[in-house]
Amino acid sequence: MITRLVQDHVQTLAGKGELPAFVYDLAALREHAAEVKAALSAPGAPEIFYAAKANPDAPILQAVAPYMDGIEVASGGELAHVREALPDARLAFGGPGKTDDELRQALALDVERIHVESPYELSRLAEIAQAAEREVDILLRLNLAGDRSGVALAMSGPFGMDPELIESCTDILTASPHVRLRGIHAHLASGLDASAMVAQSTEILTWGRAWLDRIGHTGPREFNLGGGMAVDYSTPGTRFDWKQYGTDVAALAEPGETLRIEPGRSISVYAGWYITEVLDVKKAHGQWYAVLRGGTMHIRTPVTKQHNHPFDILAGNGDGPAAAGEPVTLVGQLCTPKDVFAREVPTDRVAVGDLVAFSMSGAYAWNISHHDFLMHPKPTHHFLGH
Repeated sequence: MITRLVQDHVQTLAGKGELPAFVYDLAALREHAAEVKAALSAPGAPEIFYAAKANPDAPILQAVAPYMDGIEVASGGELAHVREALPDARLAFGGPGKTDDELRQALALDVERIHVESPYELSRLAEIAQAAEREVDILLRLNLAGDRSGVALAMSGPFGMDPELIESCTDILTASPHVRLRGIHAHLASGLDASAMVAQSTEILTWGRAWLDRIGHTGPREFNLGGGMAVDYSTPGTRFDWKQYGTDVAALAEPGETLRIEPGRSISVYAGWYITEVLDVKKAHGQWYAVLRGGTMHIRTPVTKQHNHPFDILAGNGDGPAAAGEPVTLVGQLCTPKDVFAREVPTDRVAVGDLVAFSMSGAYAWNISHHDFLMHPKPTHHFLGH
């Protein structure tokens, strides 16, 4: 549901030529982040590193930072951006295909942990750390096969190392005094509910503890259990059960271990709305269509996830064409039939001049979209509740 703060602001945008617009309720974001932090406050509960890739806008980062233990970045660009927005934040650097320049940058900007994706990346990092005479703390990224059926996204293939490949890291570590192995990182799947997330964490911990024991790893251990907490776009009021997860995952921790997670979408998605207006309403081959200003070049999520994006109609005062009591397909201005926000959704009434507020637009929306396709004007951005 649209918050009152956003709804009041939307009314000021319609007549100013500022639509489409992304509007964020930072007060709602802080409230949600605080609830997540409180749910993960028991002894043994994991540290929380917000995944900047979900939404790296500086006001978003600054709003969640007090409730996070750190930020996870996945490129040199994200690293520089987050370090500028949050100069004192603890940072973890993950993602495949890190360049030598990015690894040097990670050392220069005091990244706390680097998640190493391959033996080759490890060997290059060891050389860079030795040349810089800098010690670097790492987690090795694990890629387990397992059963990932039914998940929204399985992180297989190029991500991390399978158990066979990870074995070849031991000799490199032995020969690399500047590199300190702290533990294991594994982000295996996305779209998991609390019980499935705990089961996956158990799987990671079981393998990781046994492997670290076998190679003779001593000292405190860290296990980054990844993100992927479920977000249900079909029922916006349903949220991941952070209380259950916090209790159950804390019970998995053993003495001397630090657990860590890196949620992104499940933190920021609920605090953003994509607001636009209806330009045309028409019927074609028995189906009603509402053509909206903007399109999925601004918010790629509906096309990527192949879903009907949740929305509210804010009635306008236009006297143009309208569809009443009929299913309507909401489309954008792009010259492709794939430019669909929501397909054949029952509505009371949609008319030219109405405003449409797409909720759950605070993550993987503007920042993941193909902005310049057809060169329509870019949306404006508004951050409320500072």
